[in-house]
Amino acid sequence: MLKETTKNTMKKPLKIGLLIIGDEVLSGKRQDKHLLQANELLQPLGLSVNWVKIIGDEPRFLVQTLRESFSSDTVVFSFGGIGATPDDRTRQSAAEALGLPIERHPEAVAEIEAQFGEAAYPQRIHMAEYPKGADIIPNFYNRVPGFSIQNHHFMPGFPMMAKPMMEWVLHHYYKDFFQSPTIEKGIKIINGQESEWVEFMEKFEKQFPQLRLFSLPSIAKDDSRTIDLGVEGLEADVLLGYQTIVDEAEQREAKWQPI
Repeated sequence: MLKETTKNTMKKPLKIGLLIIGDEVLSGKRQDKHLLQANELLQPLGLSVNWVKIIGDEPRFLVQTLRESFSSDTVVFSFGGIGATPDDRTRQSAAEALGLPIERHPEAVAEIEAQFGEAAYPQRIHMAEYPKGADIIPNFYNRVPGFSIQNHHFMPGFPMMAKPMMEWVLHHYYKDFFQSPTIEKGIKIINGQESEWVEFMEKFEKQFPQLRLFSLPSIAKDDSRTIDLGVEGLEADVLLGYQTIVDEAEQREAKWQPI
């Protein structure tokens, strides 16, 4: 259960973590899409991902990982492992991490029975079993809910189900934390060396602490080098920071182009 006092007293900015669970992701049999989808949802709301962990279905490590995240002040979105097959262990691991019994949630039971009728038994109904005190997350795809407990939100590993469920959670629980969206703006420095810009970047971060400075060097097949140098933040601040970068590039007579 997400207590009202917990939701209202969390400090801004909201810290957000993603848990992507499944042996198939670790092995490369499936490529993760949840990080991309999460950013698509969060960025227009002025929110961002602080960390991502990809872990397998091994129960002991799942429990350990969840104990650590439950003890933090991070809002965690977890994807995968809440089905009814033996290799789906996220529901049970969350309960063990919290020291809670696992029980059938009446609203989840009703949703699964409405979707599958008699075919909900004997296996599908296990997907209605959550740690005691959890709240359901509606599943707009097939009516098999996810669940929320202690600022953790557990959803299926299927991206087409998880994206609208995460969007619902954000608007249902965290609307008070929405901010103006940030933008990025930068330049591509041609034939530059990143080491040549370190001193400038150190000074820049002191001058613009409200901005996130990024530097992304690339090496092409012909061994030519470029640096994407730019900033992320609120638009007014970004424009000032961007102009500072441009002025520095011009002063150095560096070859560059906007990105």
